Amino acid sequence: MKLNVKKLALCISICFLFAFAGSIFTPLPGSEWYYHVLHKPSWNPPDWLFPPAWSLLFLLMGIALYLVVEQGYAKMKIRGALAFFGGQLLLNLGWSATFFGLHSPSLALVVIVLLWLAIVMTIVKFRAISPLAGYLLIPYLLWVSFASFLNFTIWQLN
Repeated sequence: MKLNVKKLALCISICFLFAFAGSIFTPLPGSEWYYHVLHKPSWNPPDWLFPPAWSLLFLLMGIALYLVVEQGYAKMKIRGALAFFGGQLLLNLGWSATFFGLHSPSLALVVIVLLWLAIVMTIVKFRAISPLAGYLLIPYLLWVSFASFLNFTIWQLN
């Protein structure tokens, strides 16, 4: 398969567009609700970890998307896989909006469970088209699994 650099850049850019949109909701240092009101567990990751972790995950998502898009759009299974991928991107953005924007760990917990399910389905659908594309999403699933437990714990603490 010949590398289509423009298409790869577009796929990565789409993912980072969602990353940027989600970052709009991220609290600024010193944010009253996140830093002073919200109770977090002692094992909550440090703030500096989130930007590089999410950057790597969105990069892997973009590469996975490219591997699937390169197979064309004619087949129904490809369009279905892309629909799940788009759904998980929207849910990812929705989690940031509900947790940080609405200050609602309870609603965010519902969203992150749906996100986790959408990622699993995306992995299944992507693997059927390009095994590597499916495998590239596993770190994302692992991170969201951890984030789900963290979200649940924060909900319990608050």
